[in-house]
Amino acid sequence: MRIGSSIALIVIGAIVAFAVDFQVAGIDLKLIGYILIAAGIILLIISLAVGFGGRRTTTTTRSGVDPASGEQITRQDRRDGTY
Repeated sequence: MRIGSSIALIVIGAIVAFAVDFQVAGIDLKLIGYILIAAGIILLIISLAVGFGGRRTTTTTRSGVDPASGEQITRQDRRDGTY
């Protein structure tokens, strides 16, 4: 789950906890709303920790000789690792 899903859980939980005004036999809707809010906050913290954690960079170096000129050629490719 990413940040958008976490925020959606928080919003749905808030709606269920604070805006729903009917009773269901055997189910406490306020408690379900609070559980959804808590789950959304926990997932938001995890998503932010993974998203802003140390990003990885991969560097690839290739060396070769140009057949036409006999010149040494070195090429470096950098890729930033994203999640």
